[in-house]
Amino acid sequence: MQASLDKIDLIIIKNLLEDGRASFSSIAKETKLTDVAIKKRVESLRRRGVISKISANLNYKVLGFENPIYVQIRSEIGKNKDLIKRLGSFDYVVELYQVLGEYNLLAKLIVNDLDSAEKLIGKLGLIDGILDLKTLVVLSELKQGNVMPSTALQKRL
Repeated sequence: MQASLDKIDLIIIKNLLEDGRASFSSIAKETKLTDVAIKKRVESLRRRGVISKISANLNYKVLGFENPIYVQIRSEIGKNKDLIKRLGSFDYVVELYQVLGEYNLLAKLIVNDLDSAEKLIGKLGLIDGILDLKTLVVLSELKQGNVMPSTALQKRL
């Protein structure tokens, strides 16, 4: 079910996407509401599932990690449940998605260096239920998607 959002909700979402630490009072000034009203709106957006969480975006490079590595995984469908659980338990797997297409899982790995990546990908290939792997190493980030498409906003207003 699609959530119903009004102009104020969209302004709140836009502000929080730009800066998850945006104060309720700064958003209130933009919307001409009180900070208490904004707080209630944010709580409502959370309850309705529109906002699932507000978190920090880490710069892994500054922390000493390589650029992310995406691994496309073709697995035995009958073993997916156990495989997803196992992959989700690995520290270096920071995101895991079930996808449609030639490969049915997509994992985002964060590793210290490419030698570590090679070893980890080798270990992944030995896991029961994995039929094939395809790796993609990110060279540089060109655009990060922490925004709501402007056309989606325009259609809503």
